[in-house]
Amino acid sequence: MRAVRTRYVVDGWGEGELWTGDGVVLAHDFEFGPGSAPSEGAAALPLGGARPPSGTVTTDRAQMVTGSVAKEDHLADPGSLDPDDLAARIRAFLAGEDVSLAGVPLDVSSGTPFQQDVVDALRGVPRGEIVSYGELAALAGYPRAGRAVGTVCATNRFWLFVPCHRVVGSDGIGGYGSAGVGVKRRLLALEGISL
Repeated sequence: MRAVRTRYVVDGWGEGELWTGDGVVLAHDFEFGPGSAPSEGAAALPLGGARPPSGTVTTDRAQMVTGSVAKEDHLADPGSLDPDDLAARIRAFLAGEDVSLAGVPLDVSSGTPFQQDVVDALRGVPRGEIVSYGELAALAGYPRAGRAVGTVCATNRFWLFVPCHRVVGSDGIGGYGSAGVGVKRRLLALEGISL
């Protein structure tokens, strides 16, 4: 599989990197910039350290667009995934617009059936709603697997496409990895939720 890396910037948030190929998002990484979260601060570290699955051949989109070789066939197809459109949708989402990312095709084939079920269930949680880890486990068909759901969220390589910020602890907001709880609060605030 050929993977294309597309980098983008979101003012006030940081820099993102989409990995796409064969009409799906393979991974989505984001580095939060200084001041991207209130009070608690956000680590200027990638969220999840996402990379495409092993065995992919990566190509920088910037090289493909400016080079003398035309775009790869799978990017030229009308039904293919447009990374620039995805970056624009992410910018709109982070600007507070009611943009759905739930239908974006993701490559979750490397996940276990449990992980795939959790991802599917979480992608069904609508904007402006939250669930606890235990509730998400039950929605995915695995009651009593709340801790395992937390592990799925902690290793999420599809930031925003799999909205782990909508998953909270039973006794409060819960964590949000290296990005910090401030980023999670800011994302929830975009959706009208105050925790």
